[in-house]
Amino acid sequence: MLGLLAAIASAASVLASPLPGALLIADRGNDRLLLVDSQHHTLWHFPRAQDLARGVHLYFNDDAFVQPGGKWIVSNEEEAHTIVSINIRTYERIHLYGTPGVKGSGPNQLNTPDDAYVLPNVMLTVADAYNCRILFIRSHRIVRQIGTTGVCRHDPPRYLGAVNGDTPLRDGGVLVSEIQGSWIDDISANGHLRWAVKAPVSYPSDPQPLPRGRILLADYASPGAALIIDRHGKVLWRYSPSSGWGALDHPSLAIMLPNGDVAVNDDFKHRVVVIDPRKNRIVWQYGHAGVPGRGSGFLNTPDGLDFVPLGAGNVPLWSAVHHP
Repeated sequence: MLGLLAAIASAASVLASPLPGALLIADRGNDRLLLVDSQHHTLWHFPRAQDLARGVHLYFNDDAFVQPGGKWIVSNEEEAHTIVSINIRTYERIHLYGTPGVKGSGPNQLNTPDDAYVLPNVMLTVADAYNCRILFIRSHRIVRQIGTTGVCRHDPPRYLGAVNGDTPLRDGGVLVSEIQGSWIDDISANGHLRWAVKAPVSYPSDPQPLPRGRILLADYASPGAALIIDRHGKVLWRYSPSSGWGALDHPSLAIMLPNGDVAVNDDFKHRVVVIDPRKNRIVWQYGHAGVPGRGSGFLNTPDGLDFVPLGAGNVPLWSAVHHP
């Protein structure tokens, strides 16, 4: 009877948690991926000791998103200038694009790739940051791009400044963030600019579309911010303490959770937090603020997030993850 009551209490605690599932974290400074639940349990991780022993690893993995179908995770290795895919069940690693350790703009070359996604049509897309272009890749070949390689200025879709976000939209378009000028651009599936707005931040990072034309984004600065704006740049919500434990230090990605809370990579504070926008305060944290580490409960410069629903028995529902 006591065991049953404990199980019920545990289930109630999970249901009441500000994290209604699990977070896939790209723990960049530790060269690893972690899936953690609301109770800070690690449900999955890569690489394991046996993966490292056979030479399978990550290097400076900047982002991680579950691919359509829920069998693979795509990750861009920013400092290695490559994009890879990890099999969730077998831990196989496949190289998708880029020449390891080579920064460039020629065939099979990238310059600091960011936000790699695999789309439902199996196309790979990535913000090739300092080549100032958004790429669409199939079978190791660029089949389409937005921006002109090496020409870095704001005049979309022909030219883009340095880019760090290429969020897929439901209609096949893409939401782009340009660092210089703090621009957010909505570019249609056929490559036309629908609108562009200067975001009220110093460094816009990874804009995410929300219902009713709203945009959630992070301000990659110190102190940093997570905010929601409309297509005209009007701020609808903002979390930006200037100091103290709650202040953010170079947050790189903010995502809306199913319960309306906002999960944020707080990169240089070495933690991932969940913010309740109704109370405008942090209500959950993984990692230790300002303390990098590799042990249980620690992170080192986390720089990527994805939300994974959980089923009965805390089983990750990988196939339920969709982008967009």
